[in-house]
Amino acid sequence: MAFSHVFESPIPGFNFENSTRNILLENALGEGKTKAPKPLKTGTTIAGVVCKDGVVLGADTRATSSEVVADKMCAKIHYIAPNIYCCGAGTAADTEKTTELLSSNLTIFSMNSGRNPRVVMAANILQNMLFRYHGGIGANLILGGVDCTGSHLYTVGPYGNMDEVPYLAMGSGDLAAMGVLEDRFKPRMEQGEAKTLVCDAIHAGIMSDLGSGNNIDICVITSNGVDYIRPYQESEYKDNRQEKYKYKPGTTPVLFEKVVRLELELVHETIHTMGTS
Repeated sequence: MAFSHVFESPIPGFNFENSTRNILLENALGEGKTKAPKPLKTGTTIAGVVCKDGVVLGADTRATSSEVVADKMCAKIHYIAPNIYCCGAGTAADTEKTTELLSSNLTIFSMNSGRNPRVVMAANILQNMLFRYHGGIGANLILGGVDCTGSHLYTVGPYGNMDEVPYLAMGSGDLAAMGVLEDRFKPRMEQGEAKTLVCDAIHAGIMSDLGSGNNIDICVITSNGVDYIRPYQESEYKDNRQEKYKYKPGTTPVLFEKVVRLELELVHETIHTMGTS
């Protein structure tokens, strides 16, 4: 018989206990000795357009961590359902986990009902989920899809605000992208013209924002299916690494080492029995 010692059973959903933990650690160690990590500035440009036959979504592929480019091929257009896709801007982990939860819920709905979900249903689930955490989840989402009622494009903010629009841009490069959309958008655009417009809007955001860049992804959603083009347009700025940046252990000397022991008290402990048969 084996025993597993855990503090408590995992709680489903998002958990913000680390925020309380950081405050307690700051108070325990004293002011000025340690500071909690600050939120990092992120960069993204996403856009969407409702066209004659469906919805066109677009996004860049650069993921940043402060001034560092963490990923040049980040997928920011997420699968929700066979007829619904979602672009995410903000904290990459929050947008990915939020869209995964939504996709899981809608998959269960489709299995029970035998039909694809409506876009407004997905938007309402997102709205309720984000409003529950009052901005704690850094997810700015553009939800697009086609259902029995037509083509729809929704914007859902981190505080749960929701709106249905014919065209939209979000992210740190949204001002430049929105300028292109407002200048050239026309109702009932052809699919090819809408793809070009979204691509040009994303490109404008890339050229005006250091947090956006690299390739451009396009997702076209129609009643006949989905065409996810990755990449739709590759970056015109490419460079080859000249040297290898690998250093041997000991290259950077350790000036001093200090260990601070924390006096922690175990408040609650439960023991779960794990069978091995």
